[in-house]
Amino acid sequence: MKKLLMFLAASVVTLSTTAQVDRSKAPAPGPAPKIQIKESQNFTLDNGLKVIVVENHKIPKVSFQLTLDNDPVFEGDKAGVIDITGSLLKTGTTTKSKAQIDEAIDFIGANISTSGNGMYASSLKKFSGKLLDLMTDILYNPAFKAEEFEKIKKQTLSGLASSKDDANTIASNVEGALNYGKDHPYGEIVTEETVGNITVEDCKNYYNTYFKPNQAYLVVVGDVTLAEAKKLVTKSFGSWAKGDVPSAEYPVKDAPDQNHVAFVNKKGAVQSVIRITFPFDLTPGHEDEIKVKVMNNILGGGVFLGRLMQNLREEHAYTYGARSSLSTDKLRASFSAFASVRNEVTDSSVTEFLYELDRMVNEDVSEEDLQLVKNSMSGSFGRSLESPQTVAQFALNLDRYDLPANYYQDYLTKVQNVTVADVRAMAAKYLKPEAANILVVGNQLEVAEKLARFDANGKVNYYDNEGNPTSGVLRKPVPAGVTAEKVMNNYLFAITGTTSLKKAEKALSKVKSISQKGNVAIAGMDGMTLDFTTFKKAPNKFAMSIMFNGMVAQKQTFDGEKGKSVNMQTGSKDLEGEELEAMKTQALMFPELSYSERGVKTELVGVESVDDQDCYVMEITGKDGSVSSAYFNVDSGLKVQVMSTSEVPEVGEVSQTIKFGDYKLVKKVKFPFTQVIEGPQTVTMTSTTIDVNAKVDDSVFQ
Repeated sequence: MKKLLMFLAASVVTLSTTAQVDRSKAPAPGPAPKIQIKESQNFTLDNGLKVIVVENHKIPKVSFQLTLDNDPVFEGDKAGVIDITGSLLKTGTTTKSKAQIDEAIDFIGANISTSGNGMYASSLKKFSGKLLDLMTDILYNPAFKAEEFEKIKKQTLSGLASSKDDANTIASNVEGALNYGKDHPYGEIVTEETVGNITVEDCKNYYNTYFKPNQAYLVVVGDVTLAEAKKLVTKSFGSWAKGDVPSAEYPVKDAPDQNHVAFVNKKGAVQSVIRITFPFDLTPGHEDEIKVKVMNNILGGGVFLGRLMQNLREEHAYTYGARSSLSTDKLRASFSAFASVRNEVTDSSVTEFLYELDRMVNEDVSEEDLQLVKNSMSGSFGRSLESPQTVAQFALNLDRYDLPANYYQDYLTKVQNVTVADVRAMAAKYLKPEAANILVVGNQLEVAEKLARFDANGKVNYYDNEGNPTSGVLRKPVPAGVTAEKVMNNYLFAITGTTSLKKAEKALSKVKSISQKGNVAIAGMDGMTLDFTTFKKAPNKFAMSIMFNGMVAQKQTFDGEKGKSVNMQTGSKDLEGEELEAMKTQALMFPELSYSERGVKTELVGVESVDDQDCYVMEITGKDGSVSSAYFNVDSGLKVQVMSTSEVPEVGEVSQTIKFGDYKLVKKVKFPFTQVIEGPQTVTMTSTTIDVNAKVDDSVFQ
């Protein structure tokens, strides 16, 4: 009986509990956990250096983060000097060479990095004294050696050259110019010209002017007590001389009061980069900050299920990813929604971007979507606290931006307290679907005109790669009497130094073989040594090898009938289909001479500027229907570039531009000694030697 009563009692409890739970609804979220963040300890040296100490004794490591707290610096016609100065700092001191510094850092297993706005160093605690000796040697005694400066400048120019035609880089540059103005530090653009203006004296002047302790923070994190930190920091940084640092105020560019379509042409692009963007005022720690971040994350700022991603990727398949970002800043904040989309859906994508922004403003979000984002933000915040550097950054932010002492402790509570009404209010206050810069970088001929309907004035406003307004006139009409045949003949005359087609063909027919050697430079891979050799033999044999440290990394051959490709990683394969046909064309000594017999059609479509020189644009349509565009300099007649698109497996359609330069005469025929191939990556091939009619054995083509 006792057991039966116990069973009945348990059953009643179970039934009662079940009856009280509505399983059709998600359980209400519990209260946000109270975040316990170890408080930082602060002190200030006599020279004004503000020091923040965050103890963490779990691992015997210590780090030192030096951050300059100066007003943003407008660099003007020497834009790039701050970054170059930062890189130069670690290249040697008056007491040690770069090699000695690197060796000393490696010897203690440390890490030191420098920038134009500070320095970071970390090591095991037992080496903290030696670490600070190295750090302060770099800080106090930079050598600013001319040869190191030239190396960094060359690397900077190389990086700019490889990225200047990158659509995302262009979009970022023009976005800054539109939102802030080119006379503002956030809107100015580093160019090859501005970097060319920089001297080592400019770097010294920047360092001497802005590296001052009274305008800096030092954050010490790790296995160190306050007393130990005071002793270390006072010894190492106490002698750093303070000084006056210039303050600055900058003009504030008004946000657009209506939609403004800004278009930048990228010749031959198969995709458009879209940025819906505008500036606004929102300082760190503002009472709206957390609510605005929640709103933006629902739109597209943090989770895969953001509305932009769901719309443009999942529903319409316009893009691999569509997101939005929203910043806070002491001077000027900004919003940006962005994606890369196919040419043919560019205008449709802009429609969906504006639709989602408008929906955020005019409709309530669901409780489910709101809670999903809250959970995501809470999880990310909690995980971030596992990093002592994050805690240190929080401590720096509290002092730097004068935030309330409990700002981060109460972060999760503030996130959980955001309501549906808050989200809509923030969207109405900060999102501007009717007053935004609608920036598109893409193929003007295929895309631009369709975007006029989004502009308040019904027009497309054109800009160059540096954010300067342009006329938008892309192609001028072909002058009367100029035909594709004449342009092609002029090219043949230019490379042979003749004045008649008969003489040009005769000169080219004497070329029975071409042997070429040189080096290959790949953007972003400085220091890698690649060499190439190519051989052509009349009428249609071809071989090309790319060598890495003397080893063949890639090789292609065509013996007049069969083609083969050998790759160090993927092995050997026989070429078939489109690859084989492309190789047959590449094997021809001078493909232009056989257009008609191969069924290739040419059409002159206009005159465009390439590197500030007018060029005839000729569309070349192959027998298979493939289309490329060749550009011939109006004055010299020489071919300066070829643009084409191709389908790459698992990538899709990819555009490629080959630029030809440095033409030189070799046995009465001019050849380009440089070829810059711009595509997913920029590759520069520079010929060191080109031989004509040297003996080439047929075994080379096997």
